[in-house]
Amino acid sequence: MEIPDKIKNIKIFIIDDAASVRSMTSTILCDAGFTNMEEASDGINAFKKLQSSHYDFVICDWTMPNMDGLELLDTVRKNEKLKSISFLMATSVSDATSVKAAIQFGVTDYITKITKPFAYDILCQKIVKALVK
Repeated sequence: MEIPDKIKNIKIFIIDDAASVRSMTSTILCDAGFTNMEEASDGINAFKKLQSSHYDFVICDWTMPNMDGLELLDTVRKNEKLKSISFLMATSVSDATSVKAAIQFGVTDYITKITKPFAYDILCQKIVKALVK
């Protein structure tokens, strides 16, 4: 998938407790043409970074220590400064109840991890869909 030039330098925040998943996600994004990414390993550290820096797009795992992805999403949506940030839940949690909960908390989109964290095209499509209007 071709990434529009106007979003290649957006600031993407990858939040996952697994370093290998963060690295793979970052590699996928770099291969797609994105150039500006940061990472965090749990929701508490992520929220601190979200408060102190600007991000255009969040890719967040659900199951993490300290503050899980749903709690982080809820905290972000309740924060006046952060509530409009695009938030993609990227997780192996895929049951209907969980997906509905994420929607109720205001997730922008949802992607499930299968054998790899996720397919290159699907991840890129979700970012473009959220940011290109």
